[in-house]
Amino acid sequence: MREAEIAVLDFGGQYAHLIAKRLRRLGVYATISASDAGPDELSNRKGIILSGGPSSVYDARRPPFRREILDLPIPILGLCYGIQLIAHELGGRVEPSGGGEFGRADLEVIAESPILAGLGRRETVWMSHGDLVTVLPPEFRAIARTLDCPAAAIEAAGRPIFGLQFHPEVTDTPCGERIFENFVRLCGAERTWSIERFIAEEMDEIRRRVGMRKVLLFLSGGVDSTVAYALLARALGEDRVLGLYIDNGFMRKGETEAVRRAYDAMGWRNVRYIEAEDEFLRATAGLVDPQRKRAAVGEQFIRTRARILDELDLDPQEWLLGQGTLYPDIIESGGTRHADTIKTHHNRIRGIEDLIASGMVVEPLRDLYKDEVRRVGEALGLPAAIVWRHPFPGPGLSINVLCHGGGDAPAIPSTARDGIRAACAAAGYEAEILPVRSVGVQGDQRSYAPPVLLRGPADWDRLEALSTAVTNRFRAVNRVVYLLRPDRIPAFAIREAQITKDRLDLLREADAIAVAAIDGAGLHRSIFQHLTILLPLASEGGCEGIVLRPVWSEDVMTARFARLPWDLVGEIADRIRALPGIGAVCYDVTHKPPATFGWE
Repeated sequence: MREAEIAVLDFGGQYAHLIAKRLRRLGVYATISASDAGPDELSNRKGIILSGGPSSVYDARRPPFRREILDLPIPILGLCYGIQLIAHELGGRVEPSGGGEFGRADLEVIAESPILAGLGRRETVWMSHGDLVTVLPPEFRAIARTLDCPAAAIEAAGRPIFGLQFHPEVTDTPCGERIFENFVRLCGAERTWSIERFIAEEMDEIRRRVGMRKVLLFLSGGVDSTVAYALLARALGEDRVLGLYIDNGFMRKGETEAVRRAYDAMGWRNVRYIEAEDEFLRATAGLVDPQRKRAAVGEQFIRTRARILDELDLDPQEWLLGQGTLYPDIIESGGTRHADTIKTHHNRIRGIEDLIASGMVVEPLRDLYKDEVRRVGEALGLPAAIVWRHPFPGPGLSINVLCHGGGDAPAIPSTARDGIRAACAAAGYEAEILPVRSVGVQGDQRSYAPPVLLRGPADWDRLEALSTAVTNRFRAVNRVVYLLRPDRIPAFAIREAQITKDRLDLLREADAIAVAAIDGAGLHRSIFQHLTILLPLASEGGCEGIVLRPVWSEDVMTARFARLPWDLVGEIADRIRALPGIGAVCYDVTHKPPATFGWE
C-alpha cells in the first residue's frame, strides 16, 4: 500500500474519517492514524491534521498524544478538540464554554492567514463543542471569531501550525473545501486519489481477503448493500456471491416487491428472497430500549444466516458474511478507539463483531461515506433509481416505532423546563416537553433526552433559529419538533407500547403518504432521506403521534432538517391525521448535531 500524503490523527471525533474523505475528494491520499502515532511514523507525511473528539484536554483519561509531533517541520492543523490540544500543549488555556455551541454559527475573519485565504470577511461554519480556547499559547494569534468563541481560528507566528474550533470537514461549513485546499497547498501534497483507483484497489483487496471462498451478503435494496454486492460480484464473479434479501417485517409499504423488480431488471439471478417477519417480531417482542432493539435485529440476522446456510447445505467456513457497512456505521457504534457510542448499528452487534474477529466478514465499503458509495455505484454502472434511493437501514421501521414499557415518563429539571418555555415564549412560540426520549449527538457524545414541542408561526427561519438556540442552551433536550396538527397542543401522556404488526402497519401507511407526496412533488433527489416516526403518545383523538423527519445531508455525519413547501407539509399532515389512531402530527426541526437522523 502506498504511503499517505496527509495523516489524520483520530481522537475519537464523529467526523475524524470525514476529514480524510474531504482530502480524498481533492485527490489527496489521506489516512487515519492513532492519536498517539509517533514522529517516526509521521515524519514522511507532508501534513498532519488533529481531529475532534469527545474528551476534554484537561481530562485525565483523554486520548494519548505525542507532544513532539508539534515540533515536526510540516504543516499541522487542529480541528475542534485539535485546536484545544494545540493550545493546551503549547502553553495556552482551555476551559468549558458554559453551554456549548452546536450547529451553524457566523464566523468573522479578523486577520489574513494562509489557512483562510480566499474566505470572505464573514462565513457560515458548523460548531459542535463544549470547551474552547480562552488563553492563546505564546506566539499565537486569533485570526477568526464567532459571537461565542473569540478564538475560533488561530495560527502560530513563524510556524505552519493552525487551529480551527469549527468543523471545515462537514458540508454545513461551505468554506471548508477552500480551507482544505489551502492546507493541501501549504503541504505540497500530490493529488493522485480517485474513485476509480479505489475500485481497482478494493477489488484486489477483495480477491486477497476472500481467496477461494465465497460470500453471502444481506441485501436490503438500499444503495449500500447493492453497491457492495455489485463490487463483490465484479471482483469474484456473481457465481461466488449469494445475495440474501430478508423481509424482516420492518420494510416500508411495497418495499419488497419494488426491490425484487429492481434486482430482476439488473439481471441479478443469484439472489434469494426470504420471508422472516415472524422471526424478527419474536426477536424484538417486549423490547423498549433502542440499543437492545438494534442488537436484537442484528442478532436475528445472524441466526437467519445460520439457518439459510444449513438449509442450503453450505459450509459456514467456506462462506464469508458480506455487508454494506459504511464508515458512519462504525464511528457511531464507537468503532474507533476513543469514539463515543452514539447508537449501535445492526451490523456492529456482538455476533457480527465475533465473525469480524475470526476473519469471516468482508466489508468493501467500510471506509466510505454515502456520497462516495453513490459515486462507486455510478462508476459500476448501476441504475440511477438504485444509486439515488433514500437510505433505509437494515432494522427498518423497528427503530422508527418508539416503544414504552410503562411507568413514569422521562423528566427534566423544572428549572430547565421553565427556562425552555420562557425562551420559546420570547420568540413567539408555545412550548412543552414531550414525554418520550430520542438519541442525539452533542459534542461527539451520545445523548438520550426528551424533545421540545413547539406551536406557533409556520416560519422555517424562526424555527431553525429557535431550535438551535434551545438545544445549545439547554443540554437536557436534544431535539425540537413543530406541531402541525391539531392546531393546539394536546395533553400528551406516554402509554405502554411495543413493536407489533398493527403499529408497524399504521406507520407504514403514514410513511407511504409522506413518501408519495415528496416523490409526487419532485423532491426525492433534493432530500437525502425521509423518516416517519411513530410515538406512543395518548392524546385526545388518538393513541399515537407521528413525526415527519426529512433531512438534507451528503455524508450522514451532519444534516439539516429539510424545508419542504408549507402547502405540501399541510397536505401530508392532513392525510396522516385522518388515519385511525393518529392524534398528532409533528415536524422535526433539528439539525445533526445535536440530533441524529432517526430517533433511535
